[in-house]
Formats: sequence, C-alpha cells, structure tokens
Amino acid sequence: MLTIFSLLFYTWGEPFYALLLLILSAAVNFAAGIYIERFRGQKGGTVAVTSAVVFNILMLGIFKYSGFFAENINAFFHANLPVPKSHIPVGISFYTFQAISYVIDCHWEKVKVQRHFGRFMLYISFFPKVMNGPITRYADFEERLTNRKATVSDLSYGFNRVTVGLAKKVLIANNLNIIVENLLSSPKESTLIGNWLGIIAFALSMYFDFSGYSDMAIGLGSIFGFRIQENFNYPFICKDITEFWQRWHISLGTFFRDYLLYIPIFGKRRKYGGLFLVWLCTGIWHGASWNFIIWGIYYGLLVFTEMKIGKKKMKKIPAVARHIYTKFAILIGFGIFYFESLPMLGSFFKGIFGFGGNGFINEYDKMTFVNNIWVFALAILFCFPVIPAVKKLLNKAYPIRAAASFAEMWVCAGLLIISSILLVDSTGQMFFYDRF
Repeated sequence: MLTIFSLLFYTWGEPFYALLLLILSAAVNFAAGIYIERFRGQKGGTVAVTSAVVFNILMLGIFKYSGFFAENINAFFHANLPVPKSHIPVGISFYTFQAISYVIDCHWEKVKVQRHFGRFMLYISFFPKVMNGPITRYADFEERLTNRKATVSDLSYGFNRVTVGLAKKVLIANNLNIIVENLLSSPKESTLIGNWLGIIAFALSMYFDFSGYSDMAIGLGSIFGFRIQENFNYPFICKDITEFWQRWHISLGTFFRDYLLYIPIFGKRRKYGGLFLVWLCTGIWHGASWNFIIWGIYYGLLVFTEMKIGKKKMKKIPAVARHIYTKFAILIGFGIFYFESLPMLGSFFKGIFGFGGNGFINEYDKMTFVNNIWVFALAILFCFPVIPAVKKLLNKAYPIRAAASFAEMWVCAGLLIISSILLVDSTGQMFFYDRF
C-alpha cells in the first residue's frame, strides 16, 4: 500500500514519464544489487557496481545538465549544438543519490542485498522523502521494510513534527519569500540596506523552507514506522563554516563525505584534492548554472582555509569575531546561491558593498522592515534551539511535564488550523528544493 500510494503521490506532481524514470532507476539498481551479490569477489561484481553508478550519474547528467553543457559548448567553441529543453523530474537528485548509496553499500557489504523489488521500490519512492529528501541510506530502512510498527508515541511525535514543518513553510518561509522577491528582483536598483535585508530574508527563508520539509518528512516517516535521519541541527548557531556544514543539509554532506571524499585522485588519496572535488560536486548537484559552481568553490575555499588554520587556532579567535565572520560569509554564500544570472550577481555584490549608486537606505526598505518585523523576529528566534531548551526545562518536574505535553498538543493543533487557512487563501508556493 505504501509503495502504491507513494507512486501515486509522485505521479500527482509530475508527468507520467517521470514516474517511469523513477521505476527504471529502481529496477536498474535493484538488479545491480543482485548481480553484486552473485558475483561478489569476482570481476562481475565490480562491473555491476560500476555500471550502476555510471547509469545513475548519466541519468542525472542527461536530465539535469545536458542543456547547460550544450549552451556552454556553443558559447565557448562557437558551435551550434541543439540545446535540450527537457523537464527536470522532481526529486531526481535525491532518489538518484539514494540508489548510488545502496549499490555502493552492497558492494562494500555494509547492507544485505534486497531481493524483493516491491520493498526496494518503497525505499526509493517513499513519498515523504522522494521529492526533497533527506537523502536516506538503505541501512536506515533495511530492517523496517519488513518489520516495523508505529506506536502511539510515534504517531504523536510524527503529527507534531509535521505540523511544525508545515508552520515553518507557511507562516515563516512563504512570508520571507515575498520580501526576497520584492528586494532582490532587481539588485541593481536596490540600496545597500535593501540588498542586505533581502539576502538575510533569503537565508532565513531557505532554512525554514527546507528544514520545514525535512520536519514533515521525518514526522510522516515516524507515523508509518520509519526513522528518517535529521537533516538540520540549528545551523545558524555555528561558530565557523565547517560547523555550519555539519549542521546544514546533513544528509547531503554525509553522502559526499562517505562516498566521494576519500576516492583516489591521480592514483592517490589526496586530502585537499578530495575536499575540492566534494565542494565542486556539491555546487554542481544544486543546479546547472555557473553560480552554483562558484558557490561550491567559494565554500571549498572557506573550509580549506579553516583546515589550514586548524581547530585549535580557530578556537582561540574570540567567539564574537568568529560569529561575525561566519554570518557574513554565510550571507555572501546565499547571495551567490540566489542569483543564477552572473550580471545580477555582480550588481548584488556592488550593492552590498555600497557601490550600487542607490544610497544607503530608502523609505521602501524602512516600510518593508517595519511591516514584516514580526516575521523577522519569529525567524531569528526559532533559528536558535528555543523549543528544545523549553522542553528540557519543563521536563524536570512531572506535573509541569504533563501540562507541557498537553499544551504542545493544542499548540500544534492551532498551528495546523492556521497554516491550513493560510494555504487555502494563498497561491501555491513550491518548496525551494523541488527544483532539485
């Protein structure tokens, strides 16, 4: 039932051919797992895992990057290649990486090969995570594909988590997105404060948008008896860039760390070569545009610099200075991420450093901030682990804990009602990572 409804869910939001592509991906990787086991220790097993990984990368490349490559070949070499305009299937970056992790883990004997296609199909297509992740490992699903149960506690936790995720998206992210569109649609015409206010709103909206989806996926997984890993751990409280990426999009970071960081480069395992390969691939994974490649190299350089400085020396830097540097670097990174047009990115950089020619601040900036101060306040407040801290405080005494649990239930019910009302009256705003 879960497999059937997961496929129906995916088809609802995608053309039918995208569903066939998802099934094809599952079939090829399912077969690869069986061949890996059959020819384990032989050349055939290596051929099977290599073929599966190449197939997955080619599938991702054809549907996501073929147009980008054709455009750049035409531009650099004055060629006249046809530029494909194929639709990018929603979630292809996520379920493709899940398939890659499965076949490699089978090859490394970290997991047992799945011989039931329906169960493997459920792992690939499970509806809470098929669109926007998190990127789940087969090891986390393996046992629960055949033996799982959802307790009352799981249902309660799952409901609360889904509600919080929905509220993050509808109450905070959607309202921040309106500010972003108003202030960053033309950075060339924005003031210094307008550009900074816009990119702060974008950074916060990205966090509440993507972490909200992850909350919903984790909550729905709990309702159906699955454990989906955490994808965010309050990233904006970080003290350096390395820590930021240990807290942001955790499933992607651990995927590249485990499957790409230590691969041989020019015949050897190279520490810094592997680091830059990881960040180049991280940038490319996010989209077929030069700004994502620049974004990946930018973060690679920052992490490289922190590695060269060393953890001990980094800790000696005053905490205030580390926070200022980190938040400034993160906001610059979100600016690079936002503007796919390089001329607009250039205008943005001029604007944030006061060379845009539009002044420091204007009345529109003031009005935007004052009218939306509530959403900025909520966003900044809940970037910190406020809720866990309150729960920890209340759990010290049983009577208070019982009352807090009852209050949490009603707060979540209220959030669900408010979010649902706002959804009815609003135009649909997709999750940002739907395009990946």
